[in-house]
Amino acid sequence: MIDPAALPSLHASHGGIWLREGGRTQAIAKGMAIARAAETPTLLLNAPLTGQRLGYPELNGLDLLELWAFVHPARFLVPTPKGLAEALGLERPATEDDIPQLLQNATAALLATLESPTWLEREGGWTSAQSLHRLRWPWAPLIAPRVARPAEAERWLFSRLPEWEETPPRPAPRTISLDEQAVLDQLTHLTGSGAEARPGQRAYAAAAVESFRPRKHRDQPNMLLAEAGTGIGKTLGYLAPASLWASQAQGTVWISTYTKALQRQLDRESLRLFPDPATAARRVVVRKGRENYLCLLNLEDALQGGFAGRAAILAQLVARWAAFSKDGDMIGGDLPGWLPTLFRRNGSTALTDRRGECIYAGCPHYRKCFIERSARASADADIVIANHALVMINAARGRETGQRPQRIIFDEGHHLFDAADSTFSVALSGQEAIELRRWVMGPEGNARGRRRGLAARLSDLASYDDEGGEAIRAAADAARALPADEWLKRIVAGEPFGPVEQLLAAVRGTVYARAADVGEADAGYGLETELAEPDGPLVEAAHEAALALDGLLRPLTRLAKRLEAVIEDAPDWLDGAARARIEGAIASFGWRRDLIAAWLALLARIGGPADGDFVDWMTVDRIEGREFDIGIHRHWLDPTRPLAETVLKPAQGVLVTSATLKGGGDWDNAESRSGATHLPQRAQQFEAHSPFDYAARAEVLIVTDIKRGDIAALSGAYGRLIEAAGGGTLGLFTAIRRLRAVHARIADRLARAGLPLYAQHVDPMDTGTLIDIFRDDPRASLLGTDALRDGVDVPGHSLRLVVMEGVPWSKPTVLHAARRLAGGGAAYDDRLIRARLAQAFGRLIRRAEDRGSFVILSAAMPSRLLSAFPPGTPIRRVTLDEAIIAVSAYSLAGAGLGDGMALGLQGIQSGTHDLERK
Repeated sequence: MIDPAALPSLHASHGGIWLREGGRTQAIAKGMAIARAAETPTLLLNAPLTGQRLGYPELNGLDLLELWAFVHPARFLVPTPKGLAEALGLERPATEDDIPQLLQNATAALLATLESPTWLEREGGWTSAQSLHRLRWPWAPLIAPRVARPAEAERWLFSRLPEWEETPPRPAPRTISLDEQAVLDQLTHLTGSGAEARPGQRAYAAAAVESFRPRKHRDQPNMLLAEAGTGIGKTLGYLAPASLWASQAQGTVWISTYTKALQRQLDRESLRLFPDPATAARRVVVRKGRENYLCLLNLEDALQGGFAGRAAILAQLVARWAAFSKDGDMIGGDLPGWLPTLFRRNGSTALTDRRGECIYAGCPHYRKCFIERSARASADADIVIANHALVMINAARGRETGQRPQRIIFDEGHHLFDAADSTFSVALSGQEAIELRRWVMGPEGNARGRRRGLAARLSDLASYDDEGGEAIRAAADAARALPADEWLKRIVAGEPFGPVEQLLAAVRGTVYARAADVGEADAGYGLETELAEPDGPLVEAAHEAALALDGLLRPLTRLAKRLEAVIEDAPDWLDGAARARIEGAIASFGWRRDLIAAWLALLARIGGPADGDFVDWMTVDRIEGREFDIGIHRHWLDPTRPLAETVLKPAQGVLVTSATLKGGGDWDNAESRSGATHLPQRAQQFEAHSPFDYAARAEVLIVTDIKRGDIAALSGAYGRLIEAAGGGTLGLFTAIRRLRAVHARIADRLARAGLPLYAQHVDPMDTGTLIDIFRDDPRASLLGTDALRDGVDVPGHSLRLVVMEGVPWSKPTVLHAARRLAGGGAAYDDRLIRARLAQAFGRLIRRAEDRGSFVILSAAMPSRLLSAFPPGTPIRRVTLDEAIIAVSAYSLAGAGLGDGMALGLQGIQSGTHDLERK
């Protein structure tokens, strides 16, 4: 067998490149590193990242992350040398030139695990190793000899996964009233009797009782808006009454979040309610949209030859994970977020049900389906942890009415408006239309894969039922009016085919004509224009497209009715498999008919009178000048109106909570952004201020000497501030282009100082992995955009400085302009900006002992927006040099150095900058 120590190992960073071979490590040049990796299988950690830093993105080798995914599927790993060393109990590398030897030692440890009798994930290992060997996976020659063939045939994946069982419908919850003292006792139980007393948390839990009282009026839930500052402990504060009500009323409480990070946190907190993991898994269920879960039928297709090359290797590793996964969640669950990025996301999306093609009970894996198991488990759960979009979609589409949420807690409630805006919007675009065509018609031409059209999914009906067969054929004929493959090429070439492509071509022409008037057409980014005063060709194209869509809607409606009649009549030829296919088709018909109806309503607007409840506009979507979609969009001017009608009014009780629910404004802002203003009566309100001493633990510094648009000065400011803080910096940008420019200028410089720098939209890793790396290394820094402003929870010394490139003004889109006009002009903008500033500042202080600085690199920061920050927080306008001195002092104090040493080093830092200026 190959000795891991004999394998060359390579490490590349912004600070240099090191190769270990023949027992010695040496620094080498990029060209030599690329050539060496191409010649001989070389040990790497995160090949895409290594390749990017070598300037050779297609670099391949023996990636230890892939080996980890085979040996320890579904186990968490921070994908860094430090994280790998800690996970394997190896010595952490002291310097970067120690990393190549670590890679060799880690390889030896992982390969030794394969031969250990205590290897917990042995089951299925031999079968997977043989399959991967046939696929020529680089690791297979090292793995296959070390994985012993089992004495008996392995129970592998599809035979290993448990089946869910049908259960009777759960009775309606009992009508009860919670005793406030009992809730406080439950809170004490959750926090532990020896925990520090938190008056704000106890007041919060007592106030939350209101949401669990019996409802008194129709269309009026018991609704509480609760702003609880960071550090109040609102999670346990609402879990106390929620868990008590679920136990006493025998009902389900839905806790809805906006970010996957909070979902994971809530899942962990559930162990306080049910310390036994098995009980917790049964009583607390995480629910997400179908597109988040592994589809076993898609996986089976991939394993049986549907995938080729690297995608086929990914499918085998995902199969390893699926056998040990808690719930099959591929997005934010226990599948390592870095795994799909190792394969350039080649094939990962095809393993989920992103096209809505699920055949439900017609699937051979239906009884083991992760999605169905989650849906059924939630019916009997005490707590269902979902997200805003799922709660709204279920309500809007009328699905799962037996499980319609009646008691809802919207955590991260400041995002309700945005979630509703996305959920209740409509987009008629080329990509949406071609997906509908594929759903109806299935594969065309030489297309491969599991995709099946209506005729294939309903072959029994087409063969035995004349009326149903005729409706299927009519739907397929009508679907030919939708865009087909290479539709965008035809439109750009001026050769659209069919009425919908003609419409998209007219939209494109109008957008370019109007965008050019304001100098936007050559900017290289997406273009848009208001859907107003359409010209004749656009109106005519919209009319023809509407006729085509109506021609598709009619046979689909006729077919849906016929399917329902067939199920009800249950003819002799309808065996179990055929019934399952028809039931699956009925389940997927509803929302597609609703989608087409929404498109027809949108097209009816073109050339007709405006509807003041909606904002309509047209777009040409581009990335760096390359077009990828064309569409017409419709959003509610106030999306909380459908939110109130479909979600809030049918509910018994609703708690909307956040640390920044008022968004730096007043309660009117919280009510308007949550939908409470559309209820018959006002919601109750509760507020608990953060217990943190912001006056002593934080400061806001507004840097006044960075010229707007000066990338060199902006980059220099970021670099010097990160150096002053010794890392631990979260850098926030409003434009990806500026983020990339700053990263390119400072990454090498910081690496030479031993300060790793990571960035969204630059490093080939998902956001969750980047945050894990940032949290794990106190000297690392992370640059990002809005997703980091709202979704980062990094307590402790790992985050001690937040830097914003400037005031986070709203992008001047058609939608924003309409809402700004309706919402009070500049006052509307100010409310949004204060909310964003409050959220960004909230990343800084997560625990009482945290301390740090919040820096805004903009002299134009208006004083009226400073109310976004907690009362008492020191706010100063300073030069960059003064900001660096202050940041250095705060960082040293946060690291545990005394005030005297911090002040002394302030002087040293100041003297250094004096020399730099001279």
